[in-house]
This record gives sequence, structure tokens and C-alpha cells, in this order.
Amino acid sequence: MFELTIAANRPEFPAARSAKCPFHPPAELRERHAQAPVSRVRIWDGSTHWLVTGHAEQRVVLSDPRVSADERRPGFPHQNAGMAETLEHRPLTIFNSDAPEHNRFRRLMTFPFTLKRVEALRSKIQRITDDLIDEMLAGPAPTDLVTALALPLPSLMICELLGVPYSDKEFFQRHAAVAVDRNATAAQNARSSIEIVEYLAGLISARIDDPGEGWVSELAARVKAGETTVAEAAQLGVVLLIAGHETSANMIALGTLALLQNPDQLAVFRDSDDPKVIAGGVEEMLRYLSIAQHGLRRIATEDIEVGGVLIRAGDGIITPLPVANWDPAVFPEPEQLDLHRPARAHHAFGFGIHQCVGQQLARVELQIVYGTLYRRIPTLALATSIEEIEFKDDMFAFGVHELPVTW
Repeated sequence: MFELTIAANRPEFPAARSAKCPFHPPAELRERHAQAPVSRVRIWDGSTHWLVTGHAEQRVVLSDPRVSADERRPGFPHQNAGMAETLEHRPLTIFNSDAPEHNRFRRLMTFPFTLKRVEALRSKIQRITDDLIDEMLAGPAPTDLVTALALPLPSLMICELLGVPYSDKEFFQRHAAVAVDRNATAAQNARSSIEIVEYLAGLISARIDDPGEGWVSELAARVKAGETTVAEAAQLGVVLLIAGHETSANMIALGTLALLQNPDQLAVFRDSDDPKVIAGGVEEMLRYLSIAQHGLRRIATEDIEVGGVLIRAGDGIITPLPVANWDPAVFPEPEQLDLHRPARAHHAFGFGIHQCVGQQLARVELQIVYGTLYRRIPTLALATSIEEIEFKDDMFAFGVHELPVTW
């Protein structure tokens, strides 16, 4: 009874953001970090776990081999009921596996995202960005930046990389929305997962004997060589298809909203023609916004010490990346958006072996969009009040549903 009472009195995670400061990590979490970088919280099912908010402490957790991402382990702090209830139907992927399985998955997924390959796409990303902005300018104002630019650009690029027909974009965007909705039911998750896996499995199977362009064809070649199976390759494709466009789309729209609220910082992107300034500004945007908002989930497989606290084997761990990216010990005055700040040490892409495999593509997309949109449309303005904007508070990836803009 005493333990149940203690659990009931723990603060709940996730905490809500303030409507007055929508770009800020929840004030409650920042206050808890100021008290201690490692503390205890209660999640949706009443269980309690360790909350690691400090930048240095998160690096320990996310790089220690005694900490597991395997969600099948008893006591794992699942994101929601839907994730817990569909556990048996969810195979191992790059997200929920440990070495050595994770190493093999990562080898299969890395080659489309090497720096050399991504840099080779820069001119194509620039051309698509300019074309989409041309269409915006030729159309009516106001318009929704999400549908006009933020979603189409990363969708086109991930389709290009994967070799997925862009005509099917509405299909995978719909399923991507379910995958990142932390309130999606178990039935919705299961149905969405089945449909998108079947779609990609069919695409990979067709490419085994009839190769084409893109990563899907390379996966088909790996299947033909016996290095993986169609089912496993399809799961890898799902990961990239969803993560490859949902995160960048949110950063484009949410970042634009944040910059419109900070016109002096928007001017840095608008007025600079120095690629290093643009690239540095993107790192600060990633730090400031940190759209992976509800914490990476882990479980200790052995006793470890983090920030002077002993975490026992079997204890669940949650690492909210936005709070670490606002750790004043690493980023002084973190609430200030400062595009000249050296911010490359941020955790927006995670840390350790599970660090985002597609981060180089995301960086280049954001460098081009932030370096082009405000220069091409210097009078870009919000076409509504920020109070009317609907934020994605309940989704894994923070962002906005729509962003009405005018010029």
C-alpha cells in the first residue's frame, strides 16, 4: 500500500506545454531538471520510471550498452496503451533492438543516407524547394505552408530515395500520422501497420526480378542475396518512409512559425548567403524546437549510475530530448533563439547507437528551406494569430497541423 501511494504521488509524464510558450519544453519538466537531472515520474499505466533530463546524463543513458531499447523486456516504459497492446505484433526494427541485431539493421539502412549521397541530392532539393515556392506565389494567399511546402518537400525526397511512387504519397502520409499519434488506439496502430507493411512488401517483391531506382531496389537485391527477408526489408522501409518525411515536415512548419515570432532571427536566414551561417542556424533551430517531444524510452539491463543516482536492472528510463537541449549548463539562456549559437551538441537526433540514421538528409532539407523561403518571400507573415494555431501536443513529433501564411 505504501508503494502504491508513493507511485500515485509521482509527477506524471508527459507534462503539458504552456499555451503562452508553445515552443518551450514543459515548464514542469524544466523545473524538475533544475531540482535534479534524474528523478522519478509516473506514466499512463500508473507505473513509475526514471526521468533523465540532463544533457550529460542523457548521453550516459543513450550510449551505455547496459541500457536497452528492447520494448519486449518486462517493465519497459511504453509510450501508450496502443504500443503496449500491439507489442506481440511489432517486429524488431532499428528503433527497438540492441546490438548485434541493431548493428545489422543500421548497416541495411545507412547507405541511402551517407553524406556523399545526401550532398549529391542538394541541387535536386533546391530545385524542388524553388518549384514549390513558385507554386505558392502563383496561387492564392493566404495559404497553408504545411500542405504547400512542409509536407511535399520531404515527401518528394523520401520517395526519391526509396524509389516509392510519389502518387502514393497520400497513402503513406495517412499512415505516418497514425504512427506518430500517441493517442492512436491499438486497433488503429495494428491496421495501419499491416497496410503499410503489405504495401512495401509488394513493392520490394516486384523489384527482386525487375530492379529500379532507389533504396527499395537495393533492399530487393539484399533479399535476393539472402541477406534479409521481404518481411524484414518492408519493416525497414516503413521506418524510413514515416520518419523520413514526418519529422522534417514538422520542423519546416514549426520552425517557420518560431522564426516569424523572432523576426531578428529570421533575418539571419533571409539575409545571409554564407552556407556556414545557414548550417549553424539549422543546428540552433533543431536544439530550440526538438520535435521528438515525449522522450526516448529505455530499460536498464544491469545496475548503472547516472548523475549520482543508482538505476537498478529492470528499471525503466525516459529521456525527454527537448529538456536536455535546454540544459543551461550546456546552452546558456536556452529560451533565447540565437542562430549564431554553437548548438551542434544538441540531442535533436538522439545520441549513441540509435542516433537518427537520416539526420544528414534532414539537415540539408532544412538548410535549403530556411535559406530559401524567407529570401524568396521576404514579406512572409502569419495569416492568423498564434493563439489560433493548433499544435501537435499529443503526437510523438511536435509541430503544427496547419500554418496559414500570407505575403
